[in-house]
Amino acid sequence: MRIAIPIFITLAAILLIYNITKVDYDAPFQGNSSVALIGILGSACAIILLFILQISRKIARKQKEQKRSAK
Repeated sequence: MRIAIPIFITLAAILLIYNITKVDYDAPFQGNSSVALIGILGSACAIILLFILQISRKIARKQKEQKRSAK
């Protein structure tokens, strides 16, 4: 999991950048631009969720270390 999370964050960031290039800023809610906006939103949500997962795993690891040191 240590390697997978950064890889998924990188892939989501690449998809985010790709979808940003596909948006037609003159008509952002028509045609393929709306699909690109949905892709941008999905990639951003994935990045946020992966960062939350990464932080929660760090917290869980620190709690385990504190329990071990308390014994």
